[in-house]
Parts: sequence; structure tokens; C-alpha cells
Amino acid sequence: MGRAFEFRKTRKLKRWANMAKTFTKFGRQIAMAVKQGGGDPTNNPTLRMIMQNAKAANMPKDRIEAAVKKASSKDEKDYEEVVYEGYAPHGIAILVECATDNPVRTVASVRSYFTRAGGTLGKTGSLDFMFDRKGVFKLKAEGLNIEELELELIDAGLEKTELNEDGELVIYTAFSDFGIMRDALEERKFEIMGAELQRIPTTTTELTDEQAEEISNLIEKFEEDEDVTAVFHNMREA
Repeated sequence: MGRAFEFRKTRKLKRWANMAKTFTKFGRQIAMAVKQGGGDPTNNPTLRMIMQNAKAANMPKDRIEAAVKKASSKDEKDYEEVVYEGYAPHGIAILVECATDNPVRTVASVRSYFTRAGGTLGKTGSLDFMFDRKGVFKLKAEGLNIEELELELIDAGLEKTELNEDGELVIYTAFSDFGIMRDALEERKFEIMGAELQRIPTTTTELTDEQAEEISNLIEKFEEDEDVTAVFHNMREA
């Protein structure tokens, strides 16, 4: 299948090895959701979605519940969401979403990753125009009548659907329709495998395998940082 396939496989295995850090990141997201809307997922849809995402990522139930309990404590740290933007080598735009209790530490780390890779950290808002913010939901596609479902969800803000390599139906909405679509799917009792806000590039840049590996290594540096919750870029992926 070639070098590119083997590289992607190696990268995926490395991501699995970082599962503990992934759980830490979910813990921070849970903490922010609880601080904003309380610790009862029934009355806090943001918390409910994060818990579902954590479960889909194989985070143990007892660890999720412990994170909610900890977040409800007055002693829990306050985290804030921060987005950093910059250019990687070969003109690739990168947006880094973070949840941090120390923005000074976080911006220093993000800047160092860009600099060491030969990139530059930009000003806030300088690259935002290159990405559309979308709500993205994943459902098990098995047994679904996709055409019928699409008609049902138009009023909830459905923009498009696609099947991914894991056999899931991916549903896209505008950023402003995220809550409406979430409610529509929950009302229909669908098992939501994932629900998140993503930044999707309006255009992408194609690179050689060597250049793509260089950018992917930089992305991994960001993803390995516990303050980083998501990384978005405009590199065209095979």
C-alpha cells in the first residue's frame, strides 16, 4: 500500500499510545462544561456531548464520572479556551485550540513548536477566515435510511452527509445550528458516536509525502501537549 499508508498507520498507533493524554484533555473539557452549566448532564447539553465523546474514545465510565465530580469541586482549577494561529512550513495554516489554566505557559509552548519546525505564530484572527466552523456529528450508519434521514434533518440545519472509513454517517451543520441538530438527533434516540465543532479549511494545499510527514510531525507535537484540545490545518490529506 506504499509509504504514505505505512506512515499514517504508524501515526495512528502513536495516537493510541497517547490515550492517557486524551483522557486528560477530556477531563479539562468536562471541567469547563461543568463550570459553565453544572454537573448534571441531563440539564447541561454541552457536558452531555463531551461525556459521549469521551465514552466513544474508550474513556472508562468511572473516570468520566470522577472527572465530573472533580469539576464540581470548588478546588478545581479554572480553564479557559484559547485559539492560537500560525503558519507551518510550506504555507500550511494551523489553528490550535487549547484549554489552559495558564495561558502564558501555553502560548510559550505553542510558539516554540512553530519556531522549531520553521513556522511562525500569528496574530489572533489572522487565519480564521481560511476555515469554516462547522458542527460535525457521527452516527452508526448501519440500518439507517440515509436519504430519509437527510429529509428529516433539513429543518435542523443539515448541510451535507458522508460516510467515513469507520462506517459512520457524518453529518455537517453550520456552527449556529449545532445545538439544534444535537437536539434533533437526541429526540430521535440516535446513538451519537461523536459531536464536536470543527474548523474546516475552505481550500487545501497538496504536499509531497516528505513535506506532509514534516507537517504531520508538527501536528503531533501540538497534539501531545496536554493544553491542546484540537488542531486544524489546511494540508490536503490522502
